[in-house]
Amino acid sequence: MTLPAPVSPTASWWSRLSTSMKVMLISIVVVVALVAVAIVVVVVNRPEPVALPAGTGAAPTLSEDAHYLEEAGEDAPTLVEFLDFECEACGAFYPYMEDIREQYDGQINYVVRYFPLQGHFNSMNAALAVEAAAQQGEFEGMYRMMFETQTEWGEGQTSEAERFRGYAEDLGLDMTAYDEAIADPATQERIEEDFNAGLALGVSGTPTFFLDGEELELAAPEDLPNALDAALGQ
Repeated sequence: MTLPAPVSPTASWWSRLSTSMKVMLISIVVVVALVAVAIVVVVVNRPEPVALPAGTGAAPTLSEDAHYLEEAGEDAPTLVEFLDFECEACGAFYPYMEDIREQYDGQINYVVRYFPLQGHFNSMNAALAVEAAAQQGEFEGMYRMMFETQTEWGEGQTSEAERFRGYAEDLGLDMTAYDEAIADPATQERIEEDFNAGLALGVSGTPTFFLDGEELELAAPEDLPNALDAALGQ
């Protein structure tokens, strides 16, 4: 009797998976790879932080009008991200941070602060659009739109202000109020408030994360959840 050829355990395991499960596993691998690449890009390209003058003291990582994407109370660990909506590394981190939000839902505070980099043509335009939307309670809605469409407009050398205005219309914002906010110098001043706070903290690139006031040095995808677990006493 001729015995059937042995089946590779790995091939058998993979072949038993449904198509949807295969897609999910491949997606997870891709996301982890993108985050790993983003971390390498941030670490390699980030210049040395500028030292603060003696006597300056520690700058606060939060402001009174901070934009919270997650709130778990004042006793919970607080994660602050300085970001640029046109930054490719920030865009790569976006799906990863959405997973972090889901994983730590109800356990941490997560705050986003503006840090538009001069080398990105539409960084300030994007931040203005997000802040104008925030004034109508749609910070998160515009935040999501910016990152989910970043590949469509990022790295361009012409203004995308009209595109961003279209996003505001899609969100159902009061467009008169939106236009007024975009034109109001106070809106840009709010963004510059975050930017200057970042400079005072030694931020020189994006994304930069602080956990309970301490800057995180992220060299691998597991570093952030490990830091959060430690802060939570897990």
